[in-house]
Amino acid sequence: MECKKDRNLKNCTCTYTSCTKQGVCCDCIQYHLASRQLPGCCFPPEVEKTYDRSFEAFARAWNL
Repeated sequence: MECKKDRNLKNCTCTYTSCTKQGVCCDCIQYHLASRQLPGCCFPPEVEKTYDRSFEAFARAWNL
């Protein structure tokens, strides 16, 4: 399968500038799920900037 990194980067909302996984969504998702987290793109911008990617932060952000 061909990676669509260039296309993905146009929509990547992650503000962690030194992340090597930006635009490589499959690696990003795998990394965060292994850490019991979700990627930054799952959060509203104001929450994403806190870098708290926990499931709990996700639930709070979306009032779940």
